[in-house]
Amino acid sequence: MTRLVNDPSDFPAEALKGFVAANKRYVKPVYGGVVRSTATPEGKVAVVYGGGSGHYPAFAGWVGHGFADGAVCGNIFSSPSGAQAYSVLKAAHRGAGVLMGFGNYAGDVLHFGQAIERLRAEGIDADTLVVTDDIASGSKDELEKRRGIAGDFPVFKITSAAAEAGLGFEEVKRIFAKANAATRSFGVAFAGCTLPGAAGPLFTVPDARMGIGLGIHGEPGVDETGLGRADEVARTLVEGLLADRPAEAGDRCIAVVNGLGATKYEELFVVTGSVVDQLAAAGIECADVESGEFVTSLDMAGISLTLVWVDDELLGYWDAPCDSPAYRKGSVGQVARDDTALNREAAAVTVSTPGAPESRAAAARIVELLDEVAAMLADAEEELGRLDATAGDGDHGIGMVKGSKAAVAAARAVAGQGAGASTTLTAAGDAWSDQAGGTSGALWGAMLTAVGSALGVGSGVGSALGLADGVGPAVGPAVRVGSEVGSAVGVGAGGGALVGSALRVGSAVGSALRVGSGTWVGCADGSAVGSALGAPVGVAPDVGSVSAVGEADAVGTASPGSLGAEDEAGTPTASLAADSSRALRSVSTLSWYLTSSS
Repeated sequence: MTRLVNDPSDFPAEALKGFVAANKRYVKPVYGGVVRSTATPEGKVAVVYGGGSGHYPAFAGWVGHGFADGAVCGNIFSSPSGAQAYSVLKAAHRGAGVLMGFGNYAGDVLHFGQAIERLRAEGIDADTLVVTDDIASGSKDELEKRRGIAGDFPVFKITSAAAEAGLGFEEVKRIFAKANAATRSFGVAFAGCTLPGAAGPLFTVPDARMGIGLGIHGEPGVDETGLGRADEVARTLVEGLLADRPAEAGDRCIAVVNGLGATKYEELFVVTGSVVDQLAAAGIECADVESGEFVTSLDMAGISLTLVWVDDELLGYWDAPCDSPAYRKGSVGQVARDDTALNREAAAVTVSTPGAPESRAAAARIVELLDEVAAMLADAEEELGRLDATAGDGDHGIGMVKGSKAAVAAARAVAGQGAGASTTLTAAGDAWSDQAGGTSGALWGAMLTAVGSALGVGSGVGSALGLADGVGPAVGPAVRVGSEVGSAVGVGAGGGALVGSALRVGSAVGSALRVGSGTWVGCADGSAVGSALGAPVGVAPDVGSVSAVGEADAVGTASPGSLGAEDEAGTPTASLAADSSRALRSVSTLSWYLTSSS
């Protein structure tokens, strides 16, 4: 259990502040995360890694000479925003292009994809590096659907060394692809982790049992079996990985035994010895062995094994020296400091030209509506977390509350400066995306921004509220950003359902905002939005595009958007759409539907 907490919502920021204070020789803060505090020569390809917090040493612990140029740090188990990623990537850029590495999760794909597209629009070479090492989250025939777990560490170390050695943009990408294809991971859990401030763990494992195929966001495994002896646990991991051995693999590997935050090092060492013996018995030489905590899940009791099948090229980059807060190898000598001042705050939306009177009146109403939604979400925080925990990582309530509060604050600030409807919604969308993180942050930020953009190009506030034809198409591209990356969002029917649902809800939002005379100074009816959220029961999440792989838990569970409301007597009604106030609350569950029921 996480015990040393002030305000749970401030936990990631406070942890990062302390990390920077303790590691000034390696890192300095920038809005969205950290970059090297040491000098980096111009003309080097920059490699930045990132994702949710709660995984230390990943990702900030790897920033330093020979390893990462920067790290983007999100909320606990939640993707950073596109704005945060852009900030860190831009600060790390040294003129030869930037690469963004992360595990294969939908929120990361969306947010980091947005940042990459923004850099490309500025003429900067930029691309993503998506790790897919988890054998429990996808079949051999669908490697692109697999999650990235502890394999992040060796794959990123090898890739970083290639960049440090001076390889060009495309060559660094080639080394990454080669290392990722050669890497496999498999893990087990003995107890679930607890989010800061939470009363209980995200999942439980019965005594003397272990979950097979855990996720690094606190997701339970895909199977359960007896715990057994340390040798038997090692055998489960080794045999699982050898069965998934790449076709082109030789007989040399790097072995990484990784603790998940609450497993003692002595226990890891016991398993490590057994792993090495079992690999030797199978004719496999361990060219190097690492045992410790490299990618954790806060206080989860568990262990994973990663094997990287290496040739001389990959092994050379693995053995290259590096010096970072959490991992050192060889000697890099004395590196000069970089004292360039960096921006540590989000760029604020400013009002250059006040909106027209009607538009300012609409902006005031937008602030009121957002405030109402934020209050509804605050009341529903626990429920949304519970629903998300069925097939996700349980952080949806936290993210939606943070995002909606930030959206209200940003909208109120610009409306107070005389902003019209378009600027107010755009500011709210940017703030929601920035603070919520995760897939929900990307989707809801994109939708608010899309509505704002549609208003901005319309012939007036009243006519622009006919958004059924404009908002949906505007939202679609925002959701599709990153679909080329690892196929994490755009694969198969699942990816299509995600985009299609976003288009459907975008249109519903536009329709819901039409009231009477066509102005939205009046009260918005949320029933159309509620109707758009109806989802079938019994659909499984798309592995690789969601955090969870526990299909057994998800199949047969209704998505929150399709759950019936209750009347005053507690009797379920037909649909949340039957009551507009409940429908407004149901809007908050869209991201759960998109990511868990796609």
